[in-house]
Amino acid sequence: MLAFEFDNLFVRELPGEFSGVRKPRAVEGALYSRVDPEAVAHPELLAWSADMAQRLGITDDDVESELFAQVFAGNRLLPGMQPFASNYGGHQFGNWAGQLGDGRAISLGEVVGADGARWELQLKGAGRTPYSRGADGRAVLRSSLREFLCSEAMHYLGVPTTRALSLVATGEGVLRDMFYDGHPELEPGAIVCRVAPSFIRFGHFELPASRDDLPLLRQLLDVVIRRDFPHIQHADTQDRYGAWFRDVAERTALLMAEWMRVGFVHGVMNTDNLSILGLTIDYGPYGWIDDFDPDWTPNTTDRHGRRYRFGHQPQVGFWNLQRLAMAVAPLFDDHEALNDSLRHYADTFQSADRDNAARKLGIGRRDDDDALFRDWLGLLRDAELDMTLAYRALASFGPGDQPEAFLASDTFRAACYSDVRLQSQHAEAIDWLSRYARRIAEDALSAEQRQQHMHAANPCIVPRNYLAQQAIDAAGEGDLSVLHALQRALQTPYEENDLTRPFMARRPDWARDRPGCSMLSCSS
Repeated sequence: MLAFEFDNLFVRELPGEFSGVRKPRAVEGALYSRVDPEAVAHPELLAWSADMAQRLGITDDDVESELFAQVFAGNRLLPGMQPFASNYGGHQFGNWAGQLGDGRAISLGEVVGADGARWELQLKGAGRTPYSRGADGRAVLRSSLREFLCSEAMHYLGVPTTRALSLVATGEGVLRDMFYDGHPELEPGAIVCRVAPSFIRFGHFELPASRDDLPLLRQLLDVVIRRDFPHIQHADTQDRYGAWFRDVAERTALLMAEWMRVGFVHGVMNTDNLSILGLTIDYGPYGWIDDFDPDWTPNTTDRHGRRYRFGHQPQVGFWNLQRLAMAVAPLFDDHEALNDSLRHYADTFQSADRDNAARKLGIGRRDDDDALFRDWLGLLRDAELDMTLAYRALASFGPGDQPEAFLASDTFRAACYSDVRLQSQHAEAIDWLSRYARRIAEDALSAEQRQQHMHAANPCIVPRNYLAQQAIDAAGEGDLSVLHALQRALQTPYEENDLTRPFMARRPDWARDRPGCSMLSCSS
């Protein structure tokens, strides 16, 4: 029988509003609104995470029951559930947007899982809330499938992330204007159950600060530290607050370094989309670097300013932390702890990024390797090489190998998008590989050890947009086999095996400019 042990600390210890009215409005003096999910017509379970289910204490029989689909579509509430929509603000594309909140996400409550951890269950696409701002509170299959797939993939890649328990079709159509061109169409609806220790964002602190509601701001921070940062035990309030902000800064820096390591582009790094726990949160118009381009953004809304482009993400992380620092600054007697933590962010990111660069090239970290790192990235960009496949190919190159032969090999050619671009960089490639050969010869690692280290840092498969779109297209026709095969493959992203090989190809030419396979809109 599907059942959970709930400990709903957030709604128990923090102020909310309980009118139950879904009408969009300003909600002041409250950090959430009590609201139930809106029922859907015909819930159907499309996919689920066995690992996440096990952590929560859910059995296979539970998953296969009709009750599971009903609960995680929002049609049934279990004992202990206290659904709510969270209230927060945020800076969007650099501008203060005021109150935002969970416009289509409804948390069911906080579960103490079989693993002893606290997990908040949240349904995305579960209906209207006071923060829906006139929208319908629903989500479509394409965006829900992408979130389910990518959040689980990020977990297996080793990148801090929220998780996904289930993907449920609603049996209802949802009207969306995918291209914002005045031609909305009905799309199949779906709901993903997101799971995380906490969904608190930077924007949770920004909203009460913007309203000069310092008692609410302090109350939120005290509860968050006690619940989500139990390792911070400082008796002095100022020391406790300072340790908290430093922790948030460090987690954010490490997250940015991991995004850069695997080639992930969030696409919409607004302050309401950054987690205080340093988790990847809110998978919307995200993307994965195919041909290496630091200026690429997957978000059509960001195509002109490219604020959230791949190479700019660490700077945006810092900017967002500055906004968080400004929000909580009234709670600090002086700002030195905040400034010190911002410096700590920069130092932490730089160190982690350099470590990752060395790991990805299979060499020990040395201060004189910066030019080698920089020139490799330049070669990836100028020769239009696939980031994921080029790093994997490089693992097969040894100090005694001939650069010319390596460049002509099938392994390396599989990473090339343009023969013309590669030929234009031929001399630079030969020079770099010669320098790299000399460098790896100076390390003590054997060829086998170096390859193992590189394979552990460089995935052979990531959830590229075109792969996700193929799963979406098939699911729309009632075929879930592509989704399930891709989901299984993404659970072993560093291993070349029978599951991953079918998905290890670079982006095909037909997908270069196809909607959903390159850039995406925020419409979901």
